[in-house]
Amino acid sequence: MLTLVVGLLLIFVPILFNWTFASLAKQFEYPEILRQPTEIVLAIFRAGGSRLVKTWWLFAMSALLFGLVAVLVAFILEIETWLIALIASLGLLASLTQFLGLVRWPFMVPHLAREAENADDQKLQTIDLIFQSFNRYLGVAVGEHLGYLFTGIWTATLGGALITLNSETHFGWYLASGIAGVLIGLLLVLCSFEFVGKNEPDGWSLAGAITPFVYVAWSLWLVVLGVSILIGEIAG
Repeated sequence: MLTLVVGLLLIFVPILFNWTFASLAKQFEYPEILRQPTEIVLAIFRAGGSRLVKTWWLFAMSALLFGLVAVLVAFILEIETWLIALIASLGLLASLTQFLGLVRWPFMVPHLAREAENADDQKLQTIDLIFQSFNRYLGVAVGEHLGYLFTGIWTATLGGALITLNSETHFGWYLASGIAGVLIGLLLVLCSFEFVGKNEPDGWSLAGAITPFVYVAWSLWLVVLGVSILIGEIAG
């Protein structure tokens, strides 16, 4: 029963993640909107109303739900106890850092948007400083750098564990999924260094260009892994 639940969640979570991301792109022009001045970002955020806030909340919750999946998938694999603990811990770290990076949007940003509506120039400067500082801290440092880093390490570690498995009921999909997981995980680790070191002010153009494609590949990888697990469960 647990295996069936994990397989379904591996399919559902990336679909939820990408659906909410696409909704934010449509409602809020995210993530391109972040290149606009703070006053414009907050004005468009206000115009989005409660529907936009709820979408951001759901997006953040999808990160927490991923944490559940990341832990459970380790427990259904026939691997050593220490490896189960490692994969589960990395998954929780990936989930928590991504959640902390996103949760400012449904709770902190609405307050700043309201405060900015009729603010004078001095207050707008203060709001801009707060908004951009939290973007750098929670958005870039916690959500993107640590979130991508731990997600990449979790993916590569899980991929390595899958390579060691040999199950006839999965028709070699574990091996293929494992190799793909290692490659995608390493690319996510690479993407996590977009704003590190000399690239901190403007970002590393290579990492910025490939990150959206890597996350699509990562989402598809989760879905394929979920399908593989379901087929194995049904065949078994």
